[in-house]
Amino acid sequence: MSTTLSSKDAYSLMLKDYPDVMNIDQMCEILGVSTKTGYKLLKNGDVTYIKIGRTYRIPKAHIISYLRVGNEQPSI
Repeated sequence: MSTTLSSKDAYSLMLKDYPDVMNIDQMCEILGVSTKTGYKLLKNGDVTYIKIGRTYRIPKAHIISYLRVGNEQPSI
């Protein structure tokens, strides 16, 4: 029996200890990547972000979207 996790469930369960808008260090911690790799993800457009001054702000929903949690169509 396979259970799927919706985007809404992922938002409230997986990242509940993180703020709704994160900085680069928090994003890298969640994804388990280095800061250098985190900046590459932003630069390549893999993760959507908001730039405020010289800082990057990444909404939690965009990280969930990057991870493709709750995606209805399975990849082949």
